[in-house]
Amino acid sequence: MRKPQRGYARQDRVKEQIMRELAELVRTGLKDPRAGFITINDVEVTRDYSHATVHYTVLNDAQREVTEEALEHAKGFLRSELSKRIRVFRTPELHFVYDESLARGMNISQLIDRVSEEKPVED
Repeated sequence: MRKPQRGYARQDRVKEQIMRELAELVRTGLKDPRAGFITINDVEVTRDYSHATVHYTVLNDAQREVTEEALEHAKGFLRSELSKRIRVFRTPELHFVYDESLARGMNISQLIDRVSEEKPVED
């Protein structure tokens, strides 16, 4: 019989810590001028902590491609610094993915606003 889980699972705690530390590293440690204002939205970690998918957005959408290049270039530095800040058996390999959900949500919200402004059609 399995024990019931109490609170967060370890994987969730590690995920949260990676997210906090990466946000701090991107904000203070990343000296690449190509990197825009990056926001870390979510991190997904595999069960064995070997890979972490980092979902991020950029304040200026025009800087999306150059920011992606800057993150790919800084991947080794970020992983090295992360290994100094967190205690896990294996520091995960970082994979950066641009998070489209914010832009999609804003687009849907604008569509809803536009439809609600139109007069209703009477039968």
